Amino acid sequence: MAKATATADDEIFALRLERSAPDIWPMLDALYGRHPAFDAFRANLLKTLKKAWDARPVDLKRLDLKRDLEPDWFQRPDMAGYVFYIDRFAGNLRGVLDKLDYLTDLGITYIHFMPCLKPRPGDSDGGYSVMDYRQINPAYGTMAEFEQVTAALRARGMSACIDLVLNHTAKEHAWAKKAAKGDARYQDYYLMFDTPEMPDRYSETLVEVFPDNAPGNFTHYPDLGKWIWTTFNEHQWDLNWANPQVFLEIVEIMLHLANRGVDVLRLDAVAFMWKRLGTRCQSEPEVHMLLQALRACSRIAAPAVIHLEEAIVAPSEMLPYLGRGQHDGKEGNLAYHNSLMVQFWGALATRDTRLMGHVLSTHFPETLRNATYATYIRCHDDIGWAVTDEDAAAVGMSGPAHRGFLSEFYEGGFPGSFATGALFQVNEATGDKRISGSFASLAGLEQAQKLGDVAGVEMAVQRMLLGHALIASFGGIPLIYMGDELALPNDYSYLNTPEHVHDSRWIHRPRMDWQAVAQRHDGTSPSAQVFWGTRHILARRRAVAALHAGNGTRVVFPDAGGVFAFQRLAPTGVVLCLFNFTEHWQHISEDWARAQGVSLMHDALSDHPVETHHGAVALPPYARVWMV
Repeated sequence: MAKATATADDEIFALRLERSAPDIWPMLDALYGRHPAFDAFRANLLKTLKKAWDARPVDLKRLDLKRDLEPDWFQRPDMAGYVFYIDRFAGNLRGVLDKLDYLTDLGITYIHFMPCLKPRPGDSDGGYSVMDYRQINPAYGTMAEFEQVTAALRARGMSACIDLVLNHTAKEHAWAKKAAKGDARYQDYYLMFDTPEMPDRYSETLVEVFPDNAPGNFTHYPDLGKWIWTTFNEHQWDLNWANPQVFLEIVEIMLHLANRGVDVLRLDAVAFMWKRLGTRCQSEPEVHMLLQALRACSRIAAPAVIHLEEAIVAPSEMLPYLGRGQHDGKEGNLAYHNSLMVQFWGALATRDTRLMGHVLSTHFPETLRNATYATYIRCHDDIGWAVTDEDAAAVGMSGPAHRGFLSEFYEGGFPGSFATGALFQVNEATGDKRISGSFASLAGLEQAQKLGDVAGVEMAVQRMLLGHALIASFGGIPLIYMGDELALPNDYSYLNTPEHVHDSRWIHRPRMDWQAVAQRHDGTSPSAQVFWGTRHILARRRAVAALHAGNGTRVVFPDAGGVFAFQRLAPTGVVLCLFNFTEHWQHISEDWARAQGVSLMHDALSDHPVETHHGAVALPPYARVWMV
């Protein structure tokens, strides 16, 4: 019997290898075909894939089959995500097990554990400076405990997502330590130079990611006699993806994590993976070849796993990460919809949705193949005002002036601003600024509570529920950052933590307020109102089949400039989603609404009829309606 099972497993592996051969070998031939060790690399990659498949637990192989039969599993409207740092949410992995009932009650089916692999000691860029990809951060627990958590999630129908940093490792990683000792093999894992000539030439066209705290893109180590490429921080050494051995190492790690029960690999900093002289060294064509090949490796040896590609870039640059041209349907399954997030905040500040409508209708297709967006309002990172001068001009705005306004508004300095944020970085060359702050504080709750402004508190609550309803319906998987369902404010304690004080992003990385969770049943506090409102939104999302991410999203334009609208184009009929981005009543023509495909005039979000008055649909301040 065991022999028959092994034979069946071998046949399944062979069939999946055959299925993905057109997706993997042309990419690797183009990337590494001229490398002298290519034949050995190819043979070793096949061995690595087969070894990972043979080691894959039986229950995960069953999940592989289930998701092969249900390839849209991650696009369904019952998918809703929650993102947290393990220590700030529950202390450690064992603590997470005790909190799963809370997440189930909220309606969560996808959990993103913020960087949880073993980081370097001290400043680790929030955990993204990894020194061991095969171990869990000891402060959180062990890999065995992590497997217990992923098994518990599977039993509840939840998926686990973790970060896999692809652009760099910590300088304390075993590979880097060997390279520092002069091992030529491992020095070729990184981008090291004996003289500053090439770093200087590359630097002519590179941009600085953290100009305030980590200026430049190279670090000189006199004791090593090397200039090393360090895009993000001195302690993060960029990998040399032109070396096929790096690809092989990452595949081994990727499949090792998949076999520990990971469902979603969030591939971090992917835009920077390939370097080309005379360019920004971002989103080069080879990046997409690498990512398609990595995706194919997962489909061969762990097909239950999907890839989320982290590329916070302009729309035209972001969409290829979900597949374009030869990569269509073959690259990332998920990518962050950064533009939706930026435009949400922009429309809230201006009370004008024209730019939002222009950007989201001009640059994004109605449908995607085998892929969807991760939609979000806030995350662990800062907000950069990714609005191009061209898009701003298309609606009569100045790009620099608009970006400057948004920074000043959300830092709280603009007259009449409701927001309380913090400056993160300033690009002196362009004048652009980036902003930190929690959802609640940027939406006005912190300021209103300080002022004792009851009406302002109510407006802040409605702004937050507007945002949650937007990301739940636009198309994709909505991701709720920990605490946003409870309206947690800015956390200023980071100023007392030496390794955090230089990084204002910790202001919106609070510790979970379990007292607020316990008190949510009172239903009256802003925290409770946002919780129950968010829970209701996710429940209604699950009930509306038309919100399946495979159905198209088409932006439409009502006469009211403060209302953002789009259709969800389901085979069963249109859902017309309306969002009032102002603190004033807005009115939409009933005839216009019916012309968009609405016939029943029923709000699927509240599950109540939509009443019209004198031929118009009246939208209260910050209203959100899903009309069918």
